Amino acid sequence: MNPLIIPIFLPNAGCRERCLFCNQNVTATEVPSPSFVRRFIEASLANLPSDKKREKQAGFYGGSFTAIKKEDQIRYLKEIQPFLASGLIDSIRISTRPDALDDEVLSLLKDHQVKTVEIGAQSMDDQVLILARRGHCADDTVSAVSRLRCRSFEVGIQLMIGLPGDTLDRFLQTLDQIIDLKPHFVRIHPTLVLKGAPLERLSRSGKYSPLSLDEAIQWLKKGLLKLETASIPVARIGLQPTSELERNILAGPYHPAFRQLIDSVIFLEMAQYLLKVSRNGSSAFFLCHPKEVSNLRGQRNENILKLKDQFHLGEIRIQASDDVPRGSLALQTSSRNLSIKRKDLWYNEGDEKVDTRNIE
Repeated sequence: MNPLIIPIFLPNAGCRERCLFCNQNVTATEVPSPSFVRRFIEASLANLPSDKKREKQAGFYGGSFTAIKKEDQIRYLKEIQPFLASGLIDSIRISTRPDALDDEVLSLLKDHQVKTVEIGAQSMDDQVLILARRGHCADDTVSAVSRLRCRSFEVGIQLMIGLPGDTLDRFLQTLDQIIDLKPHFVRIHPTLVLKGAPLERLSRSGKYSPLSLDEAIQWLKKGLLKLETASIPVARIGLQPTSELERNILAGPYHPAFRQLIDSVIFLEMAQYLLKVSRNGSSAFFLCHPKEVSNLRGQRNENILKLKDQFHLGEIRIQASDDVPRGSLALQTSSRNLSIKRKDLWYNEGDEKVDTRNIE
């Protein structure tokens, strides 16, 4: 179960470089003081859901936490300690660069009960990292993950798609390397052109073209299935939507419900395959878990309309059933029942291969 996170943004704090894609002023304008952090947590706790089963974490985002001055790291972390002692907060997470995690830093984090460390790797392709002005290489990420795991930290890796020099093959190769590192979770963000970011100039001059929304969905669909097959959770796809962010996007694949778009495309392809195999008549009857109905239907019933048109169906019925596991889809026909799981979809150089299994 995902933790309830109280996000504390430290925009550009500890950043050694100005990355090509970055303009964090679209979400925050100044670095909050440690005393503000304490007040912010107090106010946030009052508004969190009263779910005793979910872990509560204070999370430092927006900069490279372990690259700021050591004394400042301690000041911020000390503000969380009373909440940890009282049990109001269970642990701390931080976000940082892969080349800012030496042994001294890791000891400091352990001493202050930091549980989760998210590494801003962005890519495992060194050419992409150079073009993005990240200032670190893929080997830094490998080394950081190894040292974090040796100290029993929970490790998350943040990736981006569509950076200058990036391709679908490079992204999938990055995922292969990330899978080998066995992180506890991954976040993936499509590259956006933001006002005031260095990437804006390249975009306006025609030297950079962001992915389209459809391209990003296809990349992320393949990436999500690859990670799911490796049993690595994807904590989030796409930036957290805010009005400030939306006002500052100049170009790029943005959608406030990116994950739902991808899940809908996956369920569309699952339904398409079942209908191809079944060679059904003029109607179709699908069964899925109640929480998957919206993914099967697609936004504004888009998937249903596509399936009707593609397979010349007059009627498509959907029944929600707790007997169908999450991530599965069943098709009932007059002669047999078929089912498919998300993990039965995988991709090899654009060729789709699928296994189907009969429902008992």
